[in-house]
Amino acid sequence: MRSRWPERLWIVRHGESAGNVARDQAHAAGRARIEIEDRDVDVALSALGEAQSLALGGWFSAMPPAARPDVVLASPYARARATARLIGEAHGFAPDAVQPTADERLREREFGILDRLTSAGIRELHPDQAAFRQQLGKFYHRPPGGESWADVILRLRSALDTISLHYAGRRVLIVGHQVVVLCLRYLLEDLTEGRLMEIDAEGDVVNCGVTEYRFDATIPPDGALRLVRYNFTAPLEEAGAAVTSEPDAPVAAR
Repeated sequence: MRSRWPERLWIVRHGESAGNVARDQAHAAGRARIEIEDRDVDVALSALGEAQSLALGGWFSAMPPAARPDVVLASPYARARATARLIGEAHGFAPDAVQPTADERLREREFGILDRLTSAGIRELHPDQAAFRQQLGKFYHRPPGGESWADVILRLRSALDTISLHYAGRRVLIVGHQVVVLCLRYLLEDLTEGRLMEIDAEGDVVNCGVTEYRFDATIPPDGALRLVRYNFTAPLEEAGAAVTSEPDAPVAAR
């Protein structure tokens, strides 16, 4: 029976962005708001994020051409598209790979009225939402105008259906965001809410960290993707690029 899954699947969080840097500075200063002018969709990579992306591209380029990604899907957000582009510029794709395709289902979680707020800002300006999140848990809490983790998972189910329909047997690279990486793990490994929250609590997904799956025909009933590594940072360390893991979202709401 022909597999409905890719031969290999890599899921990568984008490189460090200017938003990550601004958020880190806001938290360090105890400010309520994150000072950045661009829309979240337009936030660019930092200089370090560009270096991280090129380092990851170099890691892929060291593979035989027939082992590199030949399908590249990216969030439409500027930082994810730039990460995918730079991986390609470092010759990280197979020679016959198509240009990275933007898929809006891979976009960052939308934060609604909590966008650009630090955890302190959420408690100060929207104490009701902080209380709702405490009551519902981060998996189901949906801020006004935003999404819950469960909402993100609904659109990612559709994205995985497209991948299985069009890219079975291929080598697929997804470039997305922290919550996207974690929610795809939830779907691909059939995790529970509790286990997903445990993984999230263990630490942030690293910028340009690699989560990799390979198809395993021995998994019943018809084979499935098996996790090979998660949050793998060796490509950055080997190239001398700093490893960063600032959260994309407000700490109290991501």
